[in-house]
Amino acid sequence: MTLKQLRYAVTVADTGNITEAAKKLFIAQPSLTAAIRELENEYNITIFTRSNKGIEVTPDGDEFLGYARQVLEQTNLIDERYTGKSTGKQRFCVSAQHYSFAVEAFVELLKKYGGEKYEFHMRESQTYDIIDDVAHLRSEIGVLYLNSFNETVIRKTLRDNNLTFTTLFKAKPHVFIGKNSPLANKKSITLDDLKPYPRLSYEQGSHNSFYFSEEILSTVDCDKEIIVKDRATLFNMLIGLDGYTICSGVISEELNGPSIIARPLKVDDYMEIGYILPSGINISQLADSYISLLKNLT
Repeated sequence: MTLKQLRYAVTVADTGNITEAAKKLFIAQPSLTAAIRELENEYNITIFTRSNKGIEVTPDGDEFLGYARQVLEQTNLIDERYTGKSTGKQRFCVSAQHYSFAVEAFVELLKKYGGEKYEFHMRESQTYDIIDDVAHLRSEIGVLYLNSFNETVIRKTLRDNNLTFTTLFKAKPHVFIGKNSPLANKKSITLDDLKPYPRLSYEQGSHNSFYFSEEILSTVDCDKEIIVKDRATLFNMLIGLDGYTICSGVISEELNGPSIIARPLKVDDYMEIGYILPSGINISQLADSYISLLKNLT
């Protein structure tokens, strides 16, 4: 294995096309194909499959490319440290449940370390996909929550994927509502108060078990359910339909505006919000800085 071969493999994955990758790398297509084949033979895996649709990354290839990207990023950091020259874009990826503080920390990280060239990814995603992203090194860090209901299942999933969970903070349950909601004048809210209103929650795709729900108390019966994919849609419906969602209560008015407010929910429960990392892998400077920003904001 050589760094050149790793760069070849990552470029093929990024472009999704051998011909385009060869042009980008300024090498002949047969040479690129041979280099990839040598890499596959060395580790006895298939990184790519070829079909009429083009190049597709295999599950083994997906895992391998995660490690390859990390090696290349660390090599770039060494070059920058000892030569003083940037060798390309800074790259950083985080996957998280829909938390405004995670986005706020991401924004602060980008302001501080983005530089002239960068490629940062902020993936607000489904719970299982967050775990899968970090396990396969598509993201360096993930942010999610545990509580008494989901902890056994989530921790087992993390162990199965060789991931660790570190607590950032524990939060009492709150509800997000629009500032003009009929519930806005209440200092705290009960489950009975919520019954007439639509409950909004985030879609979890094929892994739609209650244990992977982003909202606590997801098993509580509700007559009016709205399932959404993104934060903007959820916030718009909170305002337009007098809906609610159960959450940690942490919100950034600077990023999300003044139209959404949080109220404590009178239930005996909690959300233990933290970050997940791969076991036994040294994190990058950017990941370490992102964790520090998370801690400062929570």
